[in-house]
Amino acid sequence: MSRILVLGASGSGKTTFARRVAATLGVPHVELDALHHGPGWTVRPTFVADVDAATAAPAWVVDGNYSAVRELVWARADTIIWLDLPRWLVEWQVIRRTAGRLVLRRPLWNGNRERWRTLHRASHPIRWSWRKHGEYRTSYGNRFTADDPAGRRLVRLRSRREAAAWSPVRPA
Repeated sequence: MSRILVLGASGSGKTTFARRVAATLGVPHVELDALHHGPGWTVRPTFVADVDAATAAPAWVVDGNYSAVRELVWARADTIIWLDLPRWLVEWQVIRRTAGRLVLRRPLWNGNRERWRTLHRASHPIRWSWRKHGEYRTSYGNRFTADDPAGRRLVRLRSRREAAAWSPVRPA
C-alpha cells in the first residue's frame, strides 16, 4: 500500500483518518478540500491539475469525494478505504465539527471560514452530508460489492471502532 484513497460522507472523519494513515506510513497527506476551495469558497481553477500532480507521486494518502477527479484518483490508488459510518453518527460528527468551527471561527482552506448565514444552503456540510450519505451508500456500495477489476484493495469500515483499529501496516 502506497497510494491510499479515503472516501466517505462529509463529517465521516476522512481527514482525521487520512492524516493518521499518512503519518503512520510517512507519506504525504492530500486533502482534496484544500485543493478545491479557493478564497471566498471559489473553486480553484487549478484543482484538477493540482490533484493530477499530487497523485502522480509514488506514495500518498488522499481524502475526498470530488466527482471532477474521482476516476483519476481511483485509477491511481492501490487501496480505497470507505468510511461507511451510520448516518446518525456522521450527522452528529458534522454538526459538532460545524459548531466548533462557527464558535471558534476556525480558519479553513485559503482563509475561508464557515458562517452562520450559510447554514441554510444546500451546499452547507450538514445538509450536504445528509443528502450524500444515501447516494454514497448506493454508488460506493456497488463498487465495493465485487472484486475490484483493477486489483485495488477495497476496505469498508463501518464504525469508529473499525476505523480506529485499521492500520496500513497490519492486515485489516
